[in-house]
Parts: sequence; structure tokens; C-alpha cells
Amino acid sequence: MANILITGANGFIGKAVIKRLHADRDDHVRAAVRKTSQAFSEMMEVCEGMDLSKNLDWTQPLQNIDVVVHCAARAHVMRDPSANPLSDFRKINTEGTLNLARQAQAAGVKRFIFLSSLGVNGESTTGAPFKADDTPHPHSPYTQSKLEAETALMELTRGGPMSVVTIRPPLVYGPNAPGNFGSLMRAVNRRLPLPLGAVANKRSFVFLDNLVDMIICCVHHPNAAHQTFLVSDDEDLSTTQLLRKIGDALGKPTLLLPLPTFMLHAAAKCLGKGKVAQQLLGSLQVDIEKTKAMLNWKPPVSVDDALRKTCATQRQAASERHP
Repeated sequence: MANILITGANGFIGKAVIKRLHADRDDHVRAAVRKTSQAFSEMMEVCEGMDLSKNLDWTQPLQNIDVVVHCAARAHVMRDPSANPLSDFRKINTEGTLNLARQAQAAGVKRFIFLSSLGVNGESTTGAPFKADDTPHPHSPYTQSKLEAETALMELTRGGPMSVVTIRPPLVYGPNAPGNFGSLMRAVNRRLPLPLGAVANKRSFVFLDNLVDMIICCVHHPNAAHQTFLVSDDEDLSTTQLLRKIGDALGKPTLLLPLPTFMLHAAAKCLGKGKVAQQLLGSLQVDIEKTKAMLNWKPPVSVDDALRKTCATQRQAASERHP
């Protein structure tokens, strides 16, 4: 049994970690949030006002904590108006994380699990998938701030009593997933014609439940200490394959037009949507052999089952809107 603090407990990943740990009832869970926006169990401790600033006092949330699972972060910001995005990301993702980690180490925390990003490795793969120990190539202010946090955490904990575990997930999907995955699912659900019927890329994804299972494995596993891990569903898909699987899970045929990818890239460039095109048309694969071997872990939910669970929520929400 461990006393576990979850930061970012209102977020997409944080909420799922809280739910799983609370259901297992093997560990004592404490949630850290900026403000309460969901109904937490009466049995759970909730610490509000935790905004991850570099000067925040974590004394109360860290009291008697064995493990910190750090999910809170400043994530990608669409149309970021900041004059210096890297500085803004650093304040939260680097300086705020390091402030928490220093106080955690001083408070006697044994393990600090840091949710980073696959973007630390790079934006795309050509030929070989990324491995956990590859040389990082962050491609944005967000991923640069995450890499700087990783480096600072390893330096802080080197030779000390607190171990750090870094996890770099690719795109995370699941019920009510934000971002591009949710947009693709809604498009298929509405049977919109999509010009993505001839995309031969390969991308790694991770179902929310699989990521949570791996995080919880890292809470207790001795081999996780001072390691960086990649995680995925261990089944890579092209964008075309993904859309067809989503259609099957929704019970709706997909309307995919087989336009050549060079035409799609050219059109996206003209529209200023180069990054979106890269995410839909480029490859981004990960090798999780290190994760499976060191942790004796494998994804418990298959891609097909994961998509069925995800799309069931979409169908239920649609039926509630249009009874």
C-alpha cells in the first residue's frame, strides 16, 4: 500500500488515474487540483489551489506521501497569443515541476512519476520507430519545456533517495478524448467524406486505460526507478486504418476518398495547416520493447476493444442529445 498524490487530477489522464486507483482500493489517494470541477469521492482527500507555479508551497499535499504521479502541465495552446511561448511553458512545465519535485524529495517521497510527451523524441519517424533512450529532438516550445523538466528531474534525484520515472505517451485516446482524435471520431460519426482513404503512414497511439495501467505499474515496480519509458497500444495504424476501425466501432461505414498524400500536403500548406497534415499523414511510431521487458508489462486492452469502449461513449452521448 502507498500514499499517492495525483497532480492535474481534473485532467483527462489525471481523472482516469484517480478513478482506477480509487477503484482498486489498495492505495491511499490524494488529488491536487487548481479548483474542484468534478465530484470527487467523499473518501478522497482533495487539495485545491495547486496552480503549479514555481513558488507554490506543496507542504500540505505532500504530507505522508510515498509517490507523486505528476500529470499537471501547461499543454498545447491553440493560437497561443504569448510573445514568448517557451518562457510560458517553462514557468509551468519546467520550473513548476522542479519546485514540486524539490519539495517532494525534502518531504521524503520515494518516487516521482513524470508524465512527459513523445514529442520530446521528435515530430515524426522515418523507417525506425523511436526508442526510449534515443537522443531527444523536441520540436516545439511545449516539448522543449518537457525535456528540460526531464533533465532537471534526473539531475535532482541522481544519487538521492527519491527515484524519478519518466513516461512519454503518444496521442492518448479514450471516452471524451480532447483534440484531433475526438474530431476524427465526430467526423466519422457524422459520415462526413474525408480525403484520407490512401494514407499509408504508421502511427502509435495509446488507449487511456492502457496508459493508466502502465502508470500504476510504475508506482510499485522496482525496475522503473530512474528510467524513461515509451508506451503505446503495441499496434500501429495508418490514418486510413484508424478511421475504418472507428467506423466499425461506431457501426457506421466510413466515406474515405483515396486522394494522393502529396496533394493533401500541398493543400494543407496552402491553407496554413502543415502541422495538422503532419499529424494525419506523417508517421510517428514507438518501440515499447524496453517497457515490456523491464516492467513485464503489456497493454491489457486491444485496439479494437479500446475503440469499441471509446465509441460506445460517443454513441451514448449522441443518443442523449437526440433521444
